[in-house]
Amino acid sequence: MRTKSIEATLRDAERPTTRLARSLGPLQLTMMGIGVTIGGGIFVLTGTAAANYAGPAIAISFALGALASGLVALCYMEFASTVPVAGSAYTFAYVSLGELAAWLIGWDLILDMTMGAGAVASGWSQYVVDFLATFGLHLPSAIAGPDAVVNVPAVLVILVLTAVLAAGVRTTARINTVMTLVKLAAIVLFLCVGVFHIDPANWTPFIPDSRPPGGDGDVWQQPLLGWAGISTNATFGLAGILTGGAIVFGAFSGFDIMASNAEEAKRPQRTLPIALMATVVACAVLYVGVSLVITGMRPYTQLDTAAPVTGALAAVGSDWAVRIVGLGAICGLTTVVMIMLLGQSRVFLAMSRDRLLPEWFSHVHPVTRSPRRITWTLGLAVAFMTAVLPIQDLAELGNIGMLTSFVVVCVGVMYLRRTRPDLPRGFRTPWVPFVPVVALLLCLLLVGSLPLITWVRFLVWMAVGLVIYALWGRRNSRVATGELTAESSDAEPVSSGRL
Repeated sequence: MRTKSIEATLRDAERPTTRLARSLGPLQLTMMGIGVTIGGGIFVLTGTAAANYAGPAIAISFALGALASGLVALCYMEFASTVPVAGSAYTFAYVSLGELAAWLIGWDLILDMTMGAGAVASGWSQYVVDFLATFGLHLPSAIAGPDAVVNVPAVLVILVLTAVLAAGVRTTARINTVMTLVKLAAIVLFLCVGVFHIDPANWTPFIPDSRPPGGDGDVWQQPLLGWAGISTNATFGLAGILTGGAIVFGAFSGFDIMASNAEEAKRPQRTLPIALMATVVACAVLYVGVSLVITGMRPYTQLDTAAPVTGALAAVGSDWAVRIVGLGAICGLTTVVMIMLLGQSRVFLAMSRDRLLPEWFSHVHPVTRSPRRITWTLGLAVAFMTAVLPIQDLAELGNIGMLTSFVVVCVGVMYLRRTRPDLPRGFRTPWVPFVPVVALLLCLLLVGSLPLITWVRFLVWMAVGLVIYALWGRRNSRVATGELTAESSDAEPVSSGRL
């Protein structure tokens, strides 16, 4: 099994031509985590998951997602504080499970962040349409919104944010902080207004009765567990809560993306654990609260699946709040798209450093210290996918990719505890192997609750990745060419003092 040693991984992070600047403190990193976590889940996926899968019980789906994400975050804390370099789960897999697993997870993360950014950008477009409509400006449905032939606003915001990312992480962090504060203020306003328009009748039944997936027994919309005979329904009921949890779990992807920016954190052994856990706790409280208010304001069958927050406010006649909250939602979703694109580029950078992808991409601009070649390549790819794929397909594909990477991180923590027990760790996951095993089982339950069609698309994507690895990565990686040796039992201890 080809592995890359942790020592070599840390040395690679200091190479002058590919080194990133350590410029993010605890507050900046936490704001980035909240910036990417609070957004798509509240402003977009709440409506989609409630209307199509869980009904008012979407609050339970969010709570389940928070539990799973909190346990997985504990595993991420150990890895990110021990190997604080770009790449997140890809890097963690390379130093623990080997090159093939790392490639598959890296390829998987590209899918996760590409589709996730596209899904949120599509929701951003609908909020822009609703916001402009409050001033009497109506964009044609053919070019804006969930039913657009080509979603022009979504494509434009991706291109603009790609340019911002190319300017460097300091600029990105400043813009993110301002927009995140505006977003949090908008959420508080929504809760204050919405709580006075709650009709408890909208919560009855809180868990709607199960019904055939897709409304007509479509086998492709049935969850994988149902196809295997473990469950029979994908929509509503207990299975609907699980499917909803699998979909909204993407809302908690902030800590994964924060880990991909570990190389840019100051004192990562302290900064990363604080920022990761603060993000999960704060976001879980807001998600459950907002989901309860939204489903209390409107029957779940009548929710706007692309813009549920402003749609609920408009339905109760709070037009003034629609404008304010709509502006906050636009800012909030902007930060989500921006940070997901940022995390995506860091994973791609780590893969190109190892030459599993062409090394040309790993060049970092000498002034901005940003990987501009990667940033623009991926930005254009995301813009194209957003233009041609619907929001629900984007969300489901993104979540299956993320859940798969979480499984690998949980396994990797247990593996390294056994193979490198004396490795200096800035943070140690408590109660190993209990915490990783429970997190692993929850992730498998959620990923198994996604529709069969999503699994088919995911497997096709991974098959394409295997072909690319066979034709390029397997022969050209730095481990394969002998530039890096496999990790051995007599490897020098890792020193974290300089970090």
